[in-house]
Amino acid sequence: MPFITAKNIISSVRQLFASGLLLSSSGLLFSSGLLLFSSGLLAAEIRVATASNFTVTMKLIARQFEADTGHKITIISGSTGKHYAQIKNGAPFDVFFAADTKRAELLDIEGVAIPGSRFTYAIGKVVLWSATADYVDAEGKVLSKKDFRHLAIANPKLAPYGKAAQEIMQELSVWEALQTRMVRGENIGQTFQFIKSSNAELGFVSFSQVKRPGQPVEGSLWAVPQALYTPIEQQAVLLKDSAAAHAFLSFVKSPESLHIIRSFGYGIPGAE
Repeated sequence: MPFITAKNIISSVRQLFASGLLLSSSGLLFSSGLLLFSSGLLAAEIRVATASNFTVTMKLIARQFEADTGHKITIISGSTGKHYAQIKNGAPFDVFFAADTKRAELLDIEGVAIPGSRFTYAIGKVVLWSATADYVDAEGKVLSKKDFRHLAIANPKLAPYGKAAQEIMQELSVWEALQTRMVRGENIGQTFQFIKSSNAELGFVSFSQVKRPGQPVEGSLWAVPQALYTPIEQQAVLLKDSAAAHAFLSFVKSPESLHIIRSFGYGIPGAE
């Protein structure tokens, strides 16, 4: 079913005027009220707390949603752990896109999220990445060679991708040996910047941060087998029971949005 947008409403009113169906004074008043209502729709703002790894993907989805509906999306990017704490302290977010299931489920259990709104919107994938070509080998053996000064990871206590990085290194039995070489980002976005700026030679990030639709991946990477870490199911919940926020979540589930999510290297629930 197509989205009912302010543009659609205004177009319909104009067609009614053209057909002579809204020529009476009462009809004119009705149409004026409808146009004012439409302007309200155009001004609606939806505040979306978004996990750092999903920010670029969210910007594309939001841009398309805004073009289709006239609503305004404000994206607040950050670590899932910090967003959760902010929501618990009353932060005025309408929707929360987490980088795991834990925080979304907690908000559900605690009665903060709108009942029945929680769903998995993407499956995250972890890569070991360097901004330098041919630096990271296709099997991740560079970790055992220890031929580097700094390895960047997101804080495992705040960021699900950081927790996954810890699990991977523990599985490879290098977690303890690499402690003195690790630099920890507050979130996966900061971790990516550490590597991109060469403050760290390599590090664990989300595949979505290095994959861009239709472009080759810069640098070098190891696509970590998903058997080495707990699957990263990224879930969203509705925090404000508004028509605009409901419409946005519906749009995220649409084929158009799923295509965008896939194009950044994420898995899609039920399609893996």
